[in-house]
Amino acid sequence: MTETYKVLVSDELPESGLTPLQADANLTVDIRTTLTPDQLIEAIPAYDALIVRSSTQVTAAVIQAGKRLRVVARAGVGVDNIDTKAATQAGVIVVNAPTGNTVAAAEHTIALLMALARNIPQAYAHVHTGQWKRNRFVGTEVRDKILGTVGLGRVAQEVAQMAQGLGMRVLAYDPYVTAEYAAQRGVTLADLDTLLAESDFVTLHTPLTPQTRHLLNKERLLSMKQGARILNVARGGVLDEQALVEVINEGHLAGAALDVFETEPLAADSPLRTSDKIILTPHLGASTVEAQEKVAEDVALQVLDVLNGRPARYAVNAPIIPPKDLEFLIPYIDLAERMGRFLKQLGAQGVGDVELIAHGDLANFDLAYIKAGVIQGLLADVLQVRVNLVNANLIAERRGLNLMESKRQQSDAPYETMLSLSATSGTQRWTVRGTVLQGEVHIVAINDLWVDIVAVGNFLLTGHQDRPGIIGRVGTLLGQSDINISFMHVGRRAPRAEAIMVLGTDEVASPALLATIEAMPDIIWLKAITL
Repeated sequence: MTETYKVLVSDELPESGLTPLQADANLTVDIRTTLTPDQLIEAIPAYDALIVRSSTQVTAAVIQAGKRLRVVARAGVGVDNIDTKAATQAGVIVVNAPTGNTVAAAEHTIALLMALARNIPQAYAHVHTGQWKRNRFVGTEVRDKILGTVGLGRVAQEVAQMAQGLGMRVLAYDPYVTAEYAAQRGVTLADLDTLLAESDFVTLHTPLTPQTRHLLNKERLLSMKQGARILNVARGGVLDEQALVEVINEGHLAGAALDVFETEPLAADSPLRTSDKIILTPHLGASTVEAQEKVAEDVALQVLDVLNGRPARYAVNAPIIPPKDLEFLIPYIDLAERMGRFLKQLGAQGVGDVELIAHGDLANFDLAYIKAGVIQGLLADVLQVRVNLVNANLIAERRGLNLMESKRQQSDAPYETMLSLSATSGTQRWTVRGTVLQGEVHIVAINDLWVDIVAVGNFLLTGHQDRPGIIGRVGTLLGQSDINISFMHVGRRAPRAEAIMVLGTDEVASPALLATIEAMPDIIWLKAITL
């Protein structure tokens, strides 16, 4: 990181988790946890990154005001408080920390399950009022009972493992997993109706979306087994709270335990507060010392990645690629972006169709980030809006740019692993090939004439007929203009046939000098390129 950046932390987070940011000399971290919505909009133009938990609402207005904003990080799982659509359109990366609080949320779920089974909060309150009527609090054992989990993500899998340790059998409803995937975790996959009808305890572990809002409505609550119990440590709104109170008061369900609510903080007059069969906790699922430190550290490291131009591990509005794949792909993403810029400066501007080919080992990977890198390179300098890995596909679609992808496991080129990028502009078709050698990005062919240049710096390219003296005359003109040549590479199809010369220069040639070189005999075309 060579630039300096400012990071705003607008919600309470443990300072130990922010250490990676505070240790970076190129970062300024401001912790301002009392900003009103209007004050946040007023402050955000000065910041490159925003870190929040659940209190700060990152609206479209906040994102539009954040002219420098590159990343919004949610220290937790859900991003309900962030307008991800507005962020994507603005090219702002949204990241979260989906694994940091997994154990904490799962343990809280099991704690509520046991409290619900044994009436622990009610018994605690009873004793504290000086009473001792034990028969009021006869509970039920969880061993040999059925736990149904709606959703089988990270937290649900952890809950299932803990429940199995308690001797429970686990059913799961999740339309996005296979029966084999569930069986590998000792879980039986079931449809939602079967799960509700057979489970003694039902726990919700699904995000809040338009499809899951009030997924557990009154009809579905009444379809649950008589005397069953329900838990929600996921997202308020998945469960219809008014319907829950009614079904419990009618005696169909034995009780509920909720850690999340449709509106938080929970209103003083909420009907949920009226039933002693409903256990309520104030959104404590992730509230452990360990979880808070872990999620803060997770998002801090991702903010550093984004500000350093690297893909974030858990980007919500960008493709998720496993860390081991990212390690291999990161230099090729950089290469793809540079090849896009190179191709554009060669003359491929205003094109519609662009062809991308992944050769060799690259053909084994998801090319989503590679494609976004190409689009970023082709469009970044021609638009006023920021183009990056988040919004590249959206912007390409709007501008009629069609990037066609293909893969070739085998390559007959000198480089086994390679990217090829081609586009037609007018009557000219341009092709650039590149690879990564010893950690550096190289352009290795232009229009199928083989060269080898590190893709950083100023370049002067000529397409010419291979004739004696051309290289010397071009070099003489550059020397007379006090332009230093750092390297030269020549590729040709055959002696005295079509050839290409690539010169690396320390200085940029003037338009007048370029015109003089282009007018030389046997020069077919001339391009000045800066990467």
